[in-house]
Parts: sequence; C-alpha cells; structure tokens
Amino acid sequence: MGRSGGPAPCQDTGNSTSVHTRVNPDRRSHRVAVLGGGITGLTAAWHLKRAGFTAVVFERARRAGGVIGAVRTNGWLHELGPNSLLEGSQSVADFIEQTGLGPRRIFASPAAKRRYIVRGGRMIALPASPLGFAFTRLFSLGAKMGLLAEPWRKRGAADAEESVADFVLRRLGREFLDYAVNPFVGGVYAGDPARLSVRHAFPKLHAIEREHGSLIRGAIRRRNTSGAPKGRIFSFPEGLHELPLALAGSLGDAVRLHHTAVRLTLLNGEWHLELESAGVRTAEVFSSVVCALPAGALATLHFENVPEAARLGALREIEYPPIASVFTGYERSEVAHPLDGFGLLMPQAEGTRILGTLFSSTLFPNRAPPGCVGMTTFLGGMRDPELAAQSDSDLVAIVHTQLSRLLGAHGGPTFTDVQRWPRAIPQYTMGYQRFKDAVAAVEAAAPGLHIGGNWLDGIALANCIDSGHRLAKAVESAADRPR
Repeated sequence: MGRSGGPAPCQDTGNSTSVHTRVNPDRRSHRVAVLGGGITGLTAAWHLKRAGFTAVVFERARRAGGVIGAVRTNGWLHELGPNSLLEGSQSVADFIEQTGLGPRRIFASPAAKRRYIVRGGRMIALPASPLGFAFTRLFSLGAKMGLLAEPWRKRGAADAEESVADFVLRRLGREFLDYAVNPFVGGVYAGDPARLSVRHAFPKLHAIEREHGSLIRGAIRRRNTSGAPKGRIFSFPEGLHELPLALAGSLGDAVRLHHTAVRLTLLNGEWHLELESAGVRTAEVFSSVVCALPAGALATLHFENVPEAARLGALREIEYPPIASVFTGYERSEVAHPLDGFGLLMPQAEGTRILGTLFSSTLFPNRAPPGCVGMTTFLGGMRDPELAAQSDSDLVAIVHTQLSRLLGAHGGPTFTDVQRWPRAIPQYTMGYQRFKDAVAAVEAAAPGLHIGGNWLDGIALANCIDSGHRLAKAVESAADRPR
C-alpha cells in the first residue's frame, strides 16, 4: 500500500485624506492579504485576527498547512512532513496554549532522548555526557584528544563566508564532520555541509564562535547563564497537522483554497491583488500584503509599480532538493532492535542510500497498532536527488534492506506509505545573503509588503511559527504608525 503526493517535510492608508491625525485606525477596515497557507501564513493570519485586522489567506493547494500533514490508516499514523515540534521558547509554548491545543500536546517518550549514528555499519548511540563521550566508540581516541585543542583554535575572519564543512573541519576535525555534523545536516536539511553557509544555515553556531572564540567555551557559558529550561519535543494525537487545522478552523472562510496570487499592483498606497481560481481571474484591494510563499512562487509573482521587485527573480536560484518519506510498519516480533531512541542518522561516509530513520512509534504513542512498530525513513535530498523519484516499490525495498541490516527487521513490512516532496527544504547555501538583501530592498520600496517564510527565517517548524508572528507584528506596527 503506497501513497505519493503534492508539493513539500508572509499600512493601513485608511479612507481619510488627512495625515498624522489617526494613530490607531480601525483595524477591521485594514484588510491584509496573506499569500500562502502554510504554517507561516496561517500563524500570521491568526495573530492578525486576534489583533483586530481583517486577514484573508490565499492558498493555491487543496488544503492548508503546506508540508505538514498526516495519514491515519488502520491504526498506523504517517507524518508526511515534519514529525515533531520543539518547544524551545516561551513564545512557541504560549502560542500552542492560545490556539487551544495545549491540552492535546503529547511529549516525546523518555526513550526518544537517545540518538543513534551509524558507523562501520553499526548503530552507536550519541554520547549524552562527558563521561559517555570519553568511552564512546563513535569517535577515535585521536579525534577525542584533538577536541581538547578546540578552545585555543583561532576564530575565522569576521567578514568571511564559510561553509559548514570548512567551519567544522577548522574547529573540530574530519571525524566530527563525517560522523556528527554530516549526518545531522542530512537529517535536518537533507543537505550537503560543503555547500551550506554556516552563517545562514546555523547562525547560532556561527554566533557562538564570534562571541566566545570557541564552541566548547561558548556552550559552557551559555549553559551556565541561560537559565532557560531545555525545550521539549511534542506533537498531537493525530499528528502535527492538528496545528494548521486548528489555525485554519479559527479563520473560517477567511482561508481561501485553490487561489493563486498572480499579480500585485501598488496603487495610491493600496495593494491590488489579482487572483486565479479554477481558471477565473478576480481582483481585490488590500491595505497590506503578507507574503509567506515558497521562494520559487514569490519569484514568479508579477509586481506592478514596484521596480525593485525585479530583484525577487533571483529567488529562483534557491535550491529545494526532493525528498521521499517512506513509512514502514512491522510486527514487533519481526524487528530485533529495541528501537530505544529517537531514531538513527546515516553519515554519507557509510555509502548507503538513506538519510535517516525515525522510530515513530517510540517517539509518540498510537503511531502503530498494538503489537507493531512504525518507522519513517527519508531518502533523496542533496546526496541523491534522483532517488526520491523512484517507484514506491523500489523505495520500500531500499528501506527494508537497510532496516534489515541495521535493526534486524525480518519478513518485510506489513504496512507501507510513501510521500514525495519534489521541492522539500530550502538550502541556505554559500552567498545566501544576496537573497535576504533582495527581500529587504523590496520591502523598503513597497510600503505594506511584508515577506517571510522558511527560506528566509529558518527551516524549523518553530522558526516558521516565529516568522508568522514577526510578520503580523510588522503589519501591526506599520498600521499604527502616525501618518
């Protein structure tokens, strides 16, 4: 049984002619077009509605939520995109409570704290403590001893752009690149550390070196001074798509599906939006526009009276590699490994064809029927983009072969489900600043236009939620500004 699917795991001028007389105009008369019904756009619209604005979401797909989705079949639950959300900040925790989903949160099993990395064809748990690191077989004695010198290694040049691979080689060495960072990058970005910019793909890592001169010193100091609780991983009983469903439900008929934004015209301080739905063109007028579109969709959106918008055409160059998500369900007795962890990550140096596997039924309850276990394996990405286009049966066979070798999975899966994302995760490659500069220039030249999304504000689900909140605050600030 298989399944493949669609695309891939943003001023109130008022009606008065006077200026500087209304600091807080009637927000209900301030109409905001939100382009894109993924989690960023829905979050922005939800905050705008709470703040008193009239926000309308336009989504070209048949459902809202973007890459967040799930399939429930006969007791199996396959998360099609993101599998969990990190409650790493108070803003995310508050947001979930405010949406009414707080009581429905289910937190990851304590067993999921363990992460496995494959080396030499064997799964090795990542060390969780200094003592564990001292005795782990994941790294050689030479690599461990070399790490002791990290605090005294020279900072990189402040104005230099450096790849993730070069950064890690310089600070930590080859083994840490091959067997820690490479699999992590494969699991998060489905990307290539040699092509990603450390400044943009992992800004916190870059900032630690700039601030402390050492990753080790920085980690110790931040742990001692942050005072913040460690974030918890959670989902919902029917998967993460409960979140976009709740947001879309609260917005009601303000979410318009099967609507594609075609043209934006800035005229006399207002935005004229041309839309297409079922082959019919319509137009509406808005005070502000929030663009939460994928980079490629924004690059092809036509702008009138905003010459600087031509710079957005460069967004076509942002890479989105394809990914296949393959869910396999087994009888518990058919898998030898205890599956006592979050999952496994596969270093590219191991030469296998998978990026990693989540132990889905360990992570959260009710992802598999009683007496069964479910796992989600990812293939493709920048390592092997052509692989994601293979047939369902070929992908399932590749996954089962790997799980047999690593986990002792026998007899073949009793349930399978395949989801493809032809354009999955934006890659924050070297030279990425030019895309951010283009966005800043267009926003400066186009009052009332606010742009965000996972290709601009970070790819994690929590980043997208924060991006939507940021966009809503930008609309609110501009609308309330004295004119």
